[in-house]
Formats: sequence, C-alpha cells, structure tokens
Amino acid sequence: MTEADPDLLARAQLRERQGAGARYDAPNAPADDLLLARRGTAYFARQLNGLTDSELDAQSAVAGQSRRHIVAEVAFQARWLARLAAAARLGFEVETIVEPELFIEDVKLTATLPPHALRYLFQHSAVHLDVEWRDLPREGWSRTIISLDGRAVPINATPLMRAQEIWMAATTLGGHWRLSDIPAVIIKHSDIADLRGSAASGA
Repeated sequence: MTEADPDLLARAQLRERQGAGARYDAPNAPADDLLLARRGTAYFARQLNGLTDSELDAQSAVAGQSRRHIVAEVAFQARWLARLAAAARLGFEVETIVEPELFIEDVKLTATLPPHALRYLFQHSAVHLDVEWRDLPREGWSRTIISLDGRAVPINATPLMRAQEIWMAATTLGGHWRLSDIPAVIIKHSDIADLRGSAASGA
C-alpha cells in the first residue's frame, strides 16, 4: 500500500456516506491546496466571528487599514477567483463580468458597510468560490484564464493563491491567533518576522 491509500479510502467512504447529490472536486483538482484554502477560510471566519461589531472598526495589524478593509479585500479576492474559475468552467479564455452595471469593487466604500453586511459579504464570497471550485470539471483545472488586468492565471494555482491570502489576512485581522496555528507552507512563503510581530500583538 502507498501512503496515499488511507486518504483515498477515507474520501471514498465520505462520498458513499454523503450520497449522490453531493458536490465533489474533480479528480485532478489540487486537493492539498484546496484543503489549505478551505482550512484558511474556516480559520479566518473564526477570527472574524470572534470580533464584536465595535472591534471590527478598529485598526488591523496593517498600517493604514482597518479590520473592515481586511474583510473587504478578502471578499473581493474570493469573488475575483470565482470569476476566473467560472470562466474556466464555461470554456472562456478571459475573465468575464456577467453584469457590468453591478460590478463595483471599491474596498474603501465596501469597508463602510454595516457590520452584518460586511460579514455576509465575506461569507457569501467564500461560499461562491468554493462552489465554483467544486463545479469545475476536470478540463477546467488545466486551463489558464486572462484576468481583466491582463494577467495569465493558471486555474490550478488559484487554491494556493487563496490559501496564502486568507491565512495571512487572518493574522493581520488582529484577533487572537497563534503562530503555531499557521500551516508551515504558509509560513515558508511569508515574512516570518512580520508574522511573529503580528502574533505578539494579537495574543
């Protein structure tokens, strides 16, 4: 048996328990990166839910940004990645805005939303991204999409992009987190001095 066998068996048993109506990632989807992104999303949500509405107004660990700005940026990144995944799912070559008249992604403006609306924006954007990933067929994961700003983004790189963003955002949100909570792969690609400083201030 190989090391992967227990994981494969566990996934097969989970699918059997969940039944025919459940959504699953394509077999060639980057499973480890998706797990890292989903764990990061859950961790960020716990940090956000641990803040009162008044605490949400406070300064984040990033100079010049409130916690509200961090939440808005995280939500908009999820919406952007969801658009890229949707383009790959539909067979498009470029990022597409379905309703241009409704496309407003102004971080400063969004940061002024009522607390419940800002929290909902994060939740909704995270769910939307996860649905797009789960609905992406095998061929979609091998596509590269040109973003609105001209970048070529491989779709199979998007889960790790999200993971790095969401985990780091959780540390800059300024809540109660520990350096030991952060996965080693995230620390590896981050400024460890900044992380330690944030951990000290957030503890």
